[in-house]
Amino acid sequence: VERVHTGRPTLVGASTGLVAGLVVVTPGAGFVEPWAALVMGLIVSPVCYLAISHLKTKFGYDDALDAFGCHGIGGILGGVLTGLFCVPELSWTNKGGLFYTGDVSLLISQILGIVVTVAIVLVLDLVIAAVVKALFHGSLRVDEADEALGLDDFAVQTVACVQKYAALLFQPNLRHLGNPRLM
Repeated sequence: VERVHTGRPTLVGASTGLVAGLVVVTPGAGFVEPWAALVMGLIVSPVCYLAISHLKTKFGYDDALDAFGCHGIGGILGGVLTGLFCVPELSWTNKGGLFYTGDVSLLISQILGIVVTVAIVLVLDLVIAAVVKALFHGSLRVDEADEALGLDDFAVQTVACVQKYAALLFQPNLRHLGNPRLM
């Protein structure tokens, strides 16, 4: 998907696509046939790619690991698709997906379960954010100066990227690009 959109693939994009495929099939694991799992994987790739590449910039949330775009959106889609592809004989309730039985009850149950889960997570996230804001004087972010220095140096006074600093040690002409303490 990334290659079609940008003209070149990346390792991060390929890895995220692999994870999205695993995430989407997880709700249906043991309940869908292998061909349906492949279809689910084909459906989730563009959906998660769009969530990662467009939703994040549109809403401006900070998600460096693309957890919401991959796991959140992929998991929601997997739950819905399970309501379509579930094999009745494999279901604990003997209810099958819409494509097997023509019955929408499993699909509705899946969507209702997703809505309830999202509501619970949203409320608890807001509670956690309020507690964090109260503990850290009204802010959920670190100071811009500390972020620019690097959170590892700021928070635990440790070096996160050994290769970067090793390169700076062996290439003295590049020391100005690194940590101010090395200048």
